Amino acid sequence: MSDAICNIDSLMFITKRPPLVIVEGKGSWVTDQHGKRYLDFIQGWAVNCLGHSPQVVVDAIMKQAGRLINPSPAFYNEPAIKLANLISRHSCFDRVFFTNCGAEANEGAIKLARKWGKKFRGGAFEIITMEHGFHGRTLATMSASGKPQWRELFEPKVPGFPKAPLNDLAAVKSMLTDRTVAVMLEPIQGESGVIPATDEFLQGLRELTREQGMLLIFDEVQTGMGRTGTLFAYEQTGVEPDIMTVGKGIGGGVPLAALAAKEGVCCFEPGDQGGTFNGNPLMTAAGCAVLEELTKPGFLERVRDIGGYLRERLAVLSSRHGLGEVRGKGLLLALDLTQEIAEDVVEKARERGLLLNAPRPGTLRFMPALTVSREEVDEMFRILGSVFAERTS
Repeated sequence: MSDAICNIDSLMFITKRPPLVIVEGKGSWVTDQHGKRYLDFIQGWAVNCLGHSPQVVVDAIMKQAGRLINPSPAFYNEPAIKLANLISRHSCFDRVFFTNCGAEANEGAIKLARKWGKKFRGGAFEIITMEHGFHGRTLATMSASGKPQWRELFEPKVPGFPKAPLNDLAAVKSMLTDRTVAVMLEPIQGESGVIPATDEFLQGLRELTREQGMLLIFDEVQTGMGRTGTLFAYEQTGVEPDIMTVGKGIGGGVPLAALAAKEGVCCFEPGDQGGTFNGNPLMTAAGCAVLEELTKPGFLERVRDIGGYLRERLAVLSSRHGLGEVRGKGLLLALDLTQEIAEDVVEKARERGLLLNAPRPGTLRFMPALTVSREEVDEMFRILGSVFAERTS
């Protein structure tokens, strides 16, 4: 690799990164600039749901790129219509708006709820969100998020997002006012360490918001697109939200996300919402390829099976090395380390050829490709086991 490519000084510093450049990826594996291979259990933070450079996505992009890339959102295009129909067919939602990332989809959900509140709830605009929740990095979605370290960052933020503790229905009830238009949350809080909302809490929120004439919004940017073993996590809860956002896995690696809503909530008017690249045919063609793959017979059953196997292996690892609980669903799992050693574990694993994520100082998060094999899970277990064995020797 040339010195020009390896010179990172022209990139704006936003976070600490390891001294490697990923140059190639296929399936569950990536290769760096020195030719070293790594087993990837991050997959772009659950983005590459079919693994790196899946052939169905590559083929869809190449075919569409030769035909039409972006005609402008002032016109309909075939892949966007097809993908919207696929999402509607496989969910409880009637209409879809495409965006470029999950934060933009969540921003759209906030705007849609506030517009609905203006029209149907006397100007109500407040959206109750959850402590430690994560909804993105725009000013509005940072304001909606409940990360403690963001409280004083980029002030003044967007008002109107009171925070409740996750799984505390009484706290949510106590925060309702005539300004409240919706409750918004992740079915599983990914960035806070894979913390699930209980079915009882979600069902209670649905009952509460319905009684009060308010909206319920699920942020499924991380939990959607098969990640938890069903196409969308809400399917496992007995709850249908009014609005849902999806991202990450929907594009199989390309920048694509979506805002989906029930018909009665869709109240945008011309000029309210848009975006230069939103719903462009190149990205939505990739999304069609992904969704068609995820809905093939047996695909999600296999995700549930391999997710159960990964959970079993992590439980064995925890028992063997005196670690904590395994949390999550499907192939979105976390291991509690009971100590703030996650960063060191991630570094040691990377040295051995395994890429992991530490969302919290004492937590490891596992987000492999939905196509990961049992043999690759075993290899992850072998490498991570060697890291903990070295720490205790």
